[in-house]
Amino acid sequence: MSNTPSAPRIPAEFTAALEAIKRIETRAELVVNEIPAPGQLAPYSVALSADVRPSRHGSDSELGTGRFILLYDPDEPEAWGGRFRVVCFAQAPLETEIGLDPFLADVAWSWLVDALNARDAKYTAASGTATKIISTGFGELASQGDGAQIELRASWTPLETDVGSHVAGWGELLCMLAGLPPTGEGVSLLSTRRTKRG
Repeated sequence: MSNTPSAPRIPAEFTAALEAIKRIETRAELVVNEIPAPGQLAPYSVALSADVRPSRHGSDSELGTGRFILLYDPDEPEAWGGRFRVVCFAQAPLETEIGLDPFLADVAWSWLVDALNARDAKYTAASGTATKIISTGFGELASQGDGAQIELRASWTPLETDVGSHVAGWGELLCMLAGLPPTGEGVSLLSTRRTKRG
């Protein structure tokens, strides 16, 4: 009999969440991969990355990228209000004129909320930031011209171990930021056109 300590047992609740993530079917436009999760944020975590594939129907590429991290702490940190916490990020390029829209940040946040609600994701304590980035190239980069990006960082506490709806909502947000039509009804796009820099 070995005296080597055995690996810690993964809590059943976190295992159930991992199984829910494995079962989720994301939009065909998304390429989703598991990536190393940050180890210092919680005792248990899993992380996903996603990229929007270039459109097959146009000359421009609608691109977006994002990260989804599910954290689990059996001690239920007070700031989380539960044992689970989602931390996510989504980013996409925009036309410069759209980047100047004063309501862009509000629209990006509402898309996340709508995407989660449309999938009946149960959550609480949502928070986040939406950042508009406008850039202009100078000197050797002058030929790139103007550009814009929208970046959304958000976190919330899932109230269920079946977190598939949360992953699907994040994926839908990413596609919408990239200019792809929503899968649900009643949501309008800012624009489906993208400008290339350079």
